[in-house]
Amino acid sequence: MTGSTPRILLYIGKGGVGKTSVAAATAIRCADHGQSTIVVSTDAAHSLADSFDVRLGQEPVQVSERLWGQEIDVLYQMDKYWHTVQQYLSGLLAWQGMDDLLAEETSVLPGMDELAALLQIVNLFDERLYDVIIVDCAPTGETLRLLSFPEAARWYLDRIFPLQRTIAQLAGPLLRTVANVPMPDREVFDAIEHLMHDLDRMHSLLTDPEITSVRLVMNLERMVIKEAQRTYTYLNLYAYATDLVVCNRVLPDQASDGYFAAWREIQDRHGQLIEEAFAPLPIRRAPMFEQEVVGLAMLRRMAEAIYGDDEPASVFYRGARQRIERLAEGYQLRQPLPFAERSNIQLTRVGDELIVRLGNQKRNIILPRALWDLEVTKATIEGKELVLHFERVGSTNGS
Repeated sequence: MTGSTPRILLYIGKGGVGKTSVAAATAIRCADHGQSTIVVSTDAAHSLADSFDVRLGQEPVQVSERLWGQEIDVLYQMDKYWHTVQQYLSGLLAWQGMDDLLAEETSVLPGMDELAALLQIVNLFDERLYDVIIVDCAPTGETLRLLSFPEAARWYLDRIFPLQRTIAQLAGPLLRTVANVPMPDREVFDAIEHLMHDLDRMHSLLTDPEITSVRLVMNLERMVIKEAQRTYTYLNLYAYATDLVVCNRVLPDQASDGYFAAWREIQDRHGQLIEEAFAPLPIRRAPMFEQEVVGLAMLRRMAEAIYGDDEPASVFYRGARQRIERLAEGYQLRQPLPFAERSNIQLTRVGDELIVRLGNQKRNIILPRALWDLEVTKATIEGKELVLHFERVGSTNGS
């Protein structure tokens, strides 16, 4: 038992970019540096065991000295967090005429399996058995939906939940008598309330930048980079701290001639795009190796390429982050832009993308959906930040 406050590292990326390998390599490097480490997968299609080339299960399995791996048992976690509510939903669906077995399957709401897996991270943190908890997350879309859950849950718990509980207490006996409708009882509401509080606890841990860091894993491909940009915007929107970008499968210098010359040129160009989109975040690169990154030896090679002599569990970036704030008349987006002068800034809007040019430098910002129909009405420099005001056209006289 370590007793110290664990670090949580979330590795997020589009499916197929190699985030499982990067997460596993990071775990090995942390263990090799003397830290008790566990790496877990929240992806329903587990591949962590394949990466280590060992068998993993629902309980932590020791992979090497000071290193454990776990592919979380989603059924166990769902039974723990959702059993009482699922029983009620299953009964309600059966009352509506659905087959019992189908009702039981349908009562599992989309995303509950990944959500239960993420809540297990909170349990690992509270146990204080590990110095570092590394999470190989599900593909980007699923993970972003889960990370937005706590905000919605808090709103539901504060505003809607008390009203529903009161209505059920008042109308429940009548509906049971007249229509024989299954009504949620105190146990169901207690289970929902407990789940909501667990979500709130998860949010507080995962948004503490000294405890949790999100790391974006991507390949040097335009579609992958664009999705990573969008992910980064939403991570900032939900207050999750990103401290590192890892570019995986970068062609080595030896692949600069012949067949691979064009690919190298494309990767070089996309590498510049990454600098424009994610600076000042640190950007690390892992090469395309000559063989599969499977097993401890190859994972150690990957870790060496990414981290060198650095400690992987360090916080690699603590500076100001892009953030979006609600205003009475719209929104403002604050983008760190040190040493910038307003007179040198040019803004170009292309769909959901905002291109900020400063001299010969460029920043590409993917806008969240809430800003798509709004226009930039004012741009100012406040300290070391570019502040952009978004409003609906015709609602203001700002310029």
